[in-house]
Amino acid sequence: MKVALIQQACTPDRSANLERALGAMTQAKAAGAALVAFPELAIDRFFPQHPAAPEAREVAEPIPGPTTRAISRKAAELELVTVFNLYESDPGDGHFYDSSPVIDTDGTILGVTRMVHITEYPCFHEQAYYTPGDHGAPVYRTRIGPVGVAVCYDRHYPEYMRALGLAGAELVVIPQAGSVDEWPEGLYEAEVRTAAFQNGYFAALCNRVGEEERLTFAGESFVVDPSGRMIARAKQLEEDLLLVEVDLAQCRTSHARKLFWRDRRPDLYREWFA
Repeated sequence: MKVALIQQACTPDRSANLERALGAMTQAKAAGAALVAFPELAIDRFFPQHPAAPEAREVAEPIPGPTTRAISRKAAELELVTVFNLYESDPGDGHFYDSSPVIDTDGTILGVTRMVHITEYPCFHEQAYYTPGDHGAPVYRTRIGPVGVAVCYDRHYPEYMRALGLAGAELVVIPQAGSVDEWPEGLYEAEVRTAAFQNGYFAALCNRVGEEERLTFAGESFVVDPSGRMIARAKQLEEDLLLVEVDLAQCRTSHARKLFWRDRRPDLYREWFA
């Protein structure tokens, strides 16, 4: 089975960005993909680079809404499992979230993963925009297998990455906004490789790319297997469509699922963590 990571820069023209995203889905399907994934804020400029961007509220949408309906129609047309990401406004509670709807091959939105951990540091002023997610760490039973999502900053939390594994994820998609030199060289790759190894799943990180007002996004999306081995990497600082062959059956024979999980002691962990 092939998964495709759509590493696409965002211009100020949101409608054009959406059209390019739909076109990339068509291109991925033509190349044999069964699942496509997008970066964080897939069709918008990265507004959290600014402490306050009033125009951000203008691009927030409910789910379902105009953008997710367009993506869902294309997913159904192409029979593609699709992991998207956008700025969600929830009319029910009045809050705003960093959200990834997961769409099945018939266009059905199986659910929405909302980023749980919200950061605040220079050029990543996310606490000004996002409410912490309240949907937990769901795993979606898609037509191609069980898929979980860790939205960007959530990947730093081993508890979250373990929760996805315990819920049965065989592929974890990570929509990311990672800039050049944001972390020491190789560090964020190492933590994703470790999470995949410790939990026995494939992890596919889809990163933003392109120069914006205060940040340059690095690209270099990648996929690792359940042994923690890097199996594919996209181009640095360039748009790319990364296609990767994965065999989810490898999860069942991974070290994590044969050994590590067998010997877990959750009875002790409850005493150690609040």
